[in-house]
Amino acid sequence: MATHSTTIDFLLEQIQSAGNVRARKMFGEYALYCNDKVVALVCDDQLFVKQSSISSHFSEFYHEAPPYPNAKMYLQVSSEKWDDADWLSNFIRQTAEALPALKK
Repeated sequence: MATHSTTIDFLLEQIQSAGNVRARKMFGEYALYCNDKVVALVCDDQLFVKQSSISSHFSEFYHEAPPYPNAKMYLQVSSEKWDDADWLSNFIRQTAEALPALKK
């Protein structure tokens, strides 16, 4: 099952204050970028954020799960937190800041 474009539109609207955010379609699913870093995947209409050094600060609202079979573990964010734009933007922004710089 592929992710619906309406899900991506909603998530991008919710995290717009995190920085320069965008989505890129990949194999029927999506990668979410913040300031040119991949910070999350959206698979089967579920949000999976990359693990980073700040993840434990947000642990109340996610559980570890793979976004697709045989993938490494990501942080699956509870859909109840999607409506909290401030919380979600903060999580995405801090994740982007904690991830390593892009390789050139």
